[in-house]
Amino acid sequence: MKILILNGPNLNLLGVREKSIYGTQSFELYFEELKAAFPDLELSYFQSNTEGILIDKLHEVGFSYKGIVMNAGAYTHTSIALSDAIKAIETPVVEVHISNVFAREAYRHRSMIAPYCTGSISGFGLDSYRLALEYFMRLKPKQIGFGAKTS
Repeated sequence: MKILILNGPNLNLLGVREKSIYGTQSFELYFEELKAAFPDLELSYFQSNTEGILIDKLHEVGFSYKGIVMNAGAYTHTSIALSDAIKAIETPVVEVHISNVFAREAYRHRSMIAPYCTGSISGFGLDSYRLALEYFMRLKPKQIGFGAKTS
C-alpha cells in the first residue's frame, strides 16, 4: 500500500528549529523509524517550502497512492490553493501537526485544508504521523483508495 508523507514549509528544519515545540529529531531520522515500524506500507517522503511544488506533488500521487499524510505547516492556515488541490484528488489525505495548534496563536486554530481531509491529528509530536499511518493500516481494503474521502 503506497502512502506519501508530505511536509510543507520549514519542516526541513525539524531537529534544529524551535526545539521546545518541535523536538530535537530530524524528520529524516524519524522517517527511517516509521519505515521500520510499518514494513507492510510502501512509504515515501517529500518536503517542500514552496506551495506550488506541494500542489504538484498532490496532483502527481493523488490518483494512484492509497493515502497521503500531510503536514502543510503554515500553509494549513492560509492556502486555498492547497485545499483546492486536496479537494480535487481522489486519494484520502490525513492532516497532521506536530504541535497542538489549538494551544498556540489564534491564527493557527483555523485549517483551510481540514474540510477536505479524512481527518486531522495534532499535538502528539512526531507520533502524529504514526497515528495517521495506523489509521491507514486499520482500514479494510475496500475502504481505502478512491472514494474514501469524507468530503
